Amino acid sequence: MESENQTHVAEFLLLGFSEEPELQPLLFGLFLSMYLVTVLGNLLIILAVSSDSCLHTPMYFFLSHLSFTDICFSTATVLKMLVNLQRQSKSISYMGCLIQVGFVLFFAGLENFLLAAMAYDRYVAICHPLRYTIIMNPRLCVLLVLLSLVTSTADALLHSLMVLRLSFCTHLEVPHFFCELAQVLKLACSDTLINTILVYLVTSILGGVPLLGIIFSYTQIVSSILSMPSAGGRYKAFSTCGSHLSVVSLFYGTAFGVYISSAVTDSSRKTAIASLMYTVVPPMLNPFIYSLRNRDIKRFPLWLSGNETS
Repeated sequence: MESENQTHVAEFLLLGFSEEPELQPLLFGLFLSMYLVTVLGNLLIILAVSSDSCLHTPMYFFLSHLSFTDICFSTATVLKMLVNLQRQSKSISYMGCLIQVGFVLFFAGLENFLLAAMAYDRYVAICHPLRYTIIMNPRLCVLLVLLSLVTSTADALLHSLMVLRLSFCTHLEVPHFFCELAQVLKLACSDTLINTILVYLVTSILGGVPLLGIIFSYTQIVSSILSMPSAGGRYKAFSTCGSHLSVVSLFYGTAFGVYISSAVTDSSRKTAIASLMYTVVPPMLNPFIYSLRNRDIKRFPLWLSGNETS
């Protein structure tokens, strides 16, 4: 198969979900609506946390960073697709594709680490309530966020730089709505063994360690809740982590769904739809989950309109 060096690759083609022209306006309207809901919902969360002093706690500190990450994650995956749908184009430049790969890896990794930090926060709050303010001090919260940023940046740079060493075939059609690392590697004409090993190794470490931390935290939380003598105390303790548990289930459930779908089906279109559930749906639903299940967040619209009573 004819190939060319990566420095001569002009562009990739993002095939998206459908090539039928009559469906393009419908897809544009659907994804624009989802994107706007994601941005507005998460911006409201950030505004609520930054404006209300009652929400200046570790849990909401991590939540505001999670909301900002969700906005950026959705922007990194959806915005280019909206531009292409509007222009009736499928192209993305080589550097643009590489940058998108890096941003998707960065924000996905950052969300993963932030969810683990939030799980640890709930673990300390429920299992060690008397020491909560000492353990979850502002310095530790900032360090956890900085560690998440540094680790996610290193992960994104590693994979992006490894893609730079590859040569690509002339058939550069990505059967996806964004440049996903796995799909880009399939288009390479040079050997991708090292890239593939790194993907599995780094994903196992950077994905597995936070997930194990979340599982451990909730194992301890459930054990602590079950040992409480009163049903009211158990309900109150569980309600403080219900929203986070829902978000964790949505994030990892859709992520595993993408992995399983890519393993059991050869249809790239079905894989793209599964990836939609992982990259677009969770950021859109997270603000609703926290708003509907959290009394502190639900009181923000009343405060905004000046109708909240003290």
